[in-house]
Amino acid sequence: MGGGKKKQSLKQMTKPKEPKEPKQREKKSDETTAARKTLGLTMPDADNKKVLDELKGLKVLTPSVVASRYNIRLSLANAFLKELEKRKMVEYVSGGKNLKIYKMLAQ
Repeated sequence: MGGGKKKQSLKQMTKPKEPKEPKQREKKSDETTAARKTLGLTMPDADNKKVLDELKGLKVLTPSVVASRYNIRLSLANAFLKELEKRKMVEYVSGGKNLKIYKMLAQ
């Protein structure tokens, strides 16, 4: 079990050791960092008819779908759906701790 460092052969002992040069990574240009996805910090307007029509067209209404559709954070999508539920625009159908499924109410 274990035991220490392996004994080097004569050929390995006579060979001069050169220090290893650390690899240098190429720095990414500003274009690639600017192209990264930045998530919005503002919730979609719940009174906007265009937003509500878009939500009616979705097959499944979950926080992850809303977050990806409007390019917002998942926590904002959760808050947005809870706000719509308070306004009686959507109804909570089912789900557990991690997944919540809603449906649009006919208005």
